[in-house]
Amino acid sequence: MKHQRSRDHSRSASNGGFRLAKRLIAALLCLSGGLLGQAQDKGSSEYQVKAAFLFHFAQFIDWPSEAFKDETSPLTYCTFGEDPFQGALEASLSGKMIAGRPVRVQHLKQAREISECQILFVGAMEKRRLATVLAGIKGTPVLTVGDSAHFVNAGGVIGFCLEEKKIRFEINLDVATQAKLKISAKLLALAKTVIGDPRAN
Repeated sequence: MKHQRSRDHSRSASNGGFRLAKRLIAALLCLSGGLLGQAQDKGSSEYQVKAAFLFHFAQFIDWPSEAFKDETSPLTYCTFGEDPFQGALEASLSGKMIAGRPVRVQHLKQAREISECQILFVGAMEKRRLATVLAGIKGTPVLTVGDSAHFVNAGGVIGFCLEEKKIRFEINLDVATQAKLKISAKLLALAKTVIGDPRAN
């Protein structure tokens, strides 16, 4: 009986965390336009918001066990090429845990270094190398996120876009499935567009 109560409490806490994350993402969707408009340094404000999105995205993703060396391995966020966050990603993730794992940030310059990443951000400045990077990790359990135009159409999983000065995001569910990533329906419901959405059939 005690074990059952413990499992029920754990499940309730987990569901509560998802609900909170969903509310926070919804709030970010609403507030991002105001943040971008009010800030003197638009670039800084934009990537502070995107860093917050990246933290919450991970709470809606299930990675296969093969994505980690063991149960204690950290969940690793990587940027590739130029780092547009300029410290905002580290600030957003400082002291955080996701699914019981600590998080860390790495800034990569070479595609061969991507193998230990669970989340890879490829900025618009790297669009010339985007196709090569995505082809090199196709089918591996890496959540790719980017903000270049048509990122999800190019084979990325989540792509940021601007709509009426607000940051939105698109999801390529087909690519996520190939990467063995399970995306919560709650996150899919908040996306502007979902490629491969079974609800559209």
